[in-house]
Amino acid sequence: MSDKFRAAQLTKNDDGQSLNFVTLETSDLMEGDAVIKVDYSTLNYKDGLALTGAAPVVRAWPMIPGIDFVGTIESCDSDRFNPGDKVILNGFGVGEAHLGGYSQKARVKSEWLVALPDGISPLQSMAIGTAGYTAMLCVMAIEDGCKPGDGEILVTGAAGGVGSVAIAILSKLGYNVVASTGRASEEAYLKELGASRIIDRNELSEKGRPLDKEKWAGVVDAVGSHTLANAISQTRYGGVVAACGLAQGADLPLTVMPFILRGITLRGIDSVMAPLVVREAAWARLAKDLDLDQLEKMTTVKKLDDVAELGASILAGQTRGRIVVDVNA
Repeated sequence: MSDKFRAAQLTKNDDGQSLNFVTLETSDLMEGDAVIKVDYSTLNYKDGLALTGAAPVVRAWPMIPGIDFVGTIESCDSDRFNPGDKVILNGFGVGEAHLGGYSQKARVKSEWLVALPDGISPLQSMAIGTAGYTAMLCVMAIEDGCKPGDGEILVTGAAGGVGSVAIAILSKLGYNVVASTGRASEEAYLKELGASRIIDRNELSEKGRPLDKEKWAGVVDAVGSHTLANAISQTRYGGVVAACGLAQGADLPLTVMPFILRGITLRGIDSVMAPLVVREAAWARLAKDLDLDQLEKMTTVKKLDDVAELGASILAGQTRGRIVVDVNA
């Protein structure tokens, strides 16, 4: 088996950062007890930030971006996996501080890996990717306080990766989903995934009232800032808001009124450092509760050479659903 492999590599100098496609050897990889032959990675919002340098996501240079991947164990020094096992990696600083998934080979700690669930192919696992895994964590948070029939569940950033998967899962579980998007052209797509109706994101994106009319039994928010603040102010008594993104901004301009007058729960969703037991539960639920036919409708496969262009596209809100990166194409 050849020790050489191809990867996308970010480098930094006084003029900024640049992305190049390079040939490396296993010895160039960072420390870890598991070497993986990578099949696929994905495009997530954080990948867009890393690829473009729009935010200081990358913390070590040079860096192979890509915050997730699926592949086959080539060697493992722990007893968690054997050569030939299929595994998934999400988060743990991979693609930020540890060389990531836009590469034909990776070396990481085996404790960061989850076994590929039965019933999900490698390509499907990256069609889910970190965005879909995050969406499942959001759904699990919603389930803690909201049952189907309690009222409408709002999903913001609905045409993106987290939003698309969240809509598909929630609708399959029987929830009445309302999708918020800035792209009216995606209405048919979002309704096909299971959204009952669509609202324009402008209804939520500007400064609103500290306590607004009660609308939502629960919220999955991937946007942050005024959108999240307004969604919270409109959440019904006892509702749950799952916050997992900051596409609009990291600020949260709101008061405590929705929390102390309506008993609302705001759940922060961390997919990067979630414990193994939570990860395995989320992936088991994805294997059971995500309609793979719906997943196929939201998935596009691209080549490794496409990632530079894709990074700018996802930050501009020009991508739909999930983009899989075939690192061997």
